Amino acid sequence: MAKLEICAGSVESVIAARDGGAARVELCAALEVGGITPSRGLIAQARKVEGIELNVIIRPRSGDFLYNEEEVACMEQDIRTCKELGADGVVIGALTADGDIDTALCSRLIAAASGMSITFHRAFDMCREPRKALEDIIALGCHRVLTSGQAATAYEGIPLIRELVQQACGRIIIMPGCGVNSRNAAHILQETAAVEIHASARTSVESGMRFRHSGVSMGNSEHDEYARKETSCEEVKRIVEAIKPHSL
Repeated sequence: MAKLEICAGSVESVIAARDGGAARVELCAALEVGGITPSRGLIAQARKVEGIELNVIIRPRSGDFLYNEEEVACMEQDIRTCKELGADGVVIGALTADGDIDTALCSRLIAAASGMSITFHRAFDMCREPRKALEDIIALGCHRVLTSGQAATAYEGIPLIRELVQQACGRIIIMPGCGVNSRNAAHILQETAAVEIHASARTSVESGMRFRHSGVSMGNSEHDEYARKETSCEEVKRIVEAIKPHSL
């Protein structure tokens, strides 16, 4: 069947992804801003979860994908940390100021990750010319591209994702992601001919705190400090069941 990757922001979510039948997780912190590199401690603890592949996002901050030399050095060090801790792969991406793939920068990151699986993340969805960008990413030697088809969701991006799968012609995996759930995953795979798909499968989890101090926020005043998003094992199971007919 097609392979499911789950975007996870905690060890709890990694375990839920594994128990639900996902093949791989993309480990991230700060999922609310699209994900940044998680801590060394989180990577180490996630690696202890057996029975699932572990890829780690390499993104030093939120915002755009135009990086300075200090940020590149940080990403190289984070990749070395991931390798040291036994991660299976890393998830990278960078653009030039003109919206092209920053092949020079990405080459440095790929060199640091030698021997690991390489996914190019959704910086691809912010690039100027996706078809040229795909050829650049293939030339870099990446193994897959995570993309919403440069649309708000992968469902809406089906036409471009289908074209990218055809253009790739087996040279790289095109992995649809963003807004994927158990209701649309099978349709996205059917319409695009993709063989991997990415979802967060998250649900809100209520805090166990009995004492609650209202009117105080740790950041965004609209954020509920007594609830968090975690991967739902049951939703992962539903996605896995939905995509079973889609053989590799």
